[in-house]
Amino acid sequence: MSRHDSGRVLRWSALPAAVVALLLSSHSGPAAGQSSAPFATPPPGSPPAKIRPYGEVAGCPEEPALFHRCATEKAKTFTPPRTPEGVPDFQGHWGRIGIRNMENIEEHPETMDGSGGRSAIVDPPDGRIPYQPWAAAKRDAHFSTYLDAAQLCLPHGAPRFAYGGTKLLLQSPGYVFMLNDYADTYRIIPTDGRPHLGPAIRLWEGDLRGRWEGNTLVIDVTNQLALSQIDHVGNFVSEYAHVVERLTMIDRDVIHYTATIEDPKVFTRPWTIAFGWRRNTSPDIELWEQGCWEGVQFALKHTDYGLKRYPGAFAK
Repeated sequence: MSRHDSGRVLRWSALPAAVVALLLSSHSGPAAGQSSAPFATPPPGSPPAKIRPYGEVAGCPEEPALFHRCATEKAKTFTPPRTPEGVPDFQGHWGRIGIRNMENIEEHPETMDGSGGRSAIVDPPDGRIPYQPWAAAKRDAHFSTYLDAAQLCLPHGAPRFAYGGTKLLLQSPGYVFMLNDYADTYRIIPTDGRPHLGPAIRLWEGDLRGRWEGNTLVIDVTNQLALSQIDHVGNFVSEYAHVVERLTMIDRDVIHYTATIEDPKVFTRPWTIAFGWRRNTSPDIELWEQGCWEGVQFALKHTDYGLKRYPGAFAK
């Protein structure tokens, strides 16, 4: 695992890194008698949440909705570098822009250990996930009931894989590979037109099928186990979710990412998130093994607050 900060590469040994990540996530756990997260979404009609300011990247604001509008226009005129096979060359190390710390993909305030943020949801325009009433009530109970996936080193699935950890992207004819520095999770994405697996087979990262539409990599994700929530506050999808991700380069070192989530058993309509990826151009950047599970074994007894492992959307 490696971290890049102010032009320097900081390498953390694998086991301490996992322990540090677990302990940091534990600060977001519920205090005694606390049922809602300090980074919960403000009620409708509230003033804008207090957050730390966003920066800019490639001439676009990093705030998700503003980045989405700006990046959509920039993509129309940018010509990306290409691989020998003629498709856009996304290879390299990438980190997220806009979604800051995975606390809550909706708008939420700054807290002791988080910068706060505007919603990453660009459709619906109100920036809120369009839950069915039963699902909204279930989401509201998650923070005080279940551990976050990161506290158990569980694979994230879609769309959380896209905003969880630094990624190394590699390409070969007919494939895109994504290696995540979180818990050594990865994706193998065929782009050769093969069909999805049958519905009886479900996977932690889902069944991924890619295709190129001009300069955009489209990733179609089905067949997820959906046993990880999609942020710390407890937002979730079910095993019936269909996620379509779109990655488009708008600058040599910036990618515009969107994901549209459809799950008629949980939501009233499809919804879309958008944010960016920034390439780490340091010549010294490396992806190291993360001893995440070893860290969990050492630290979980100090951080679990008596919470349970998340059993999925429809578990009894």
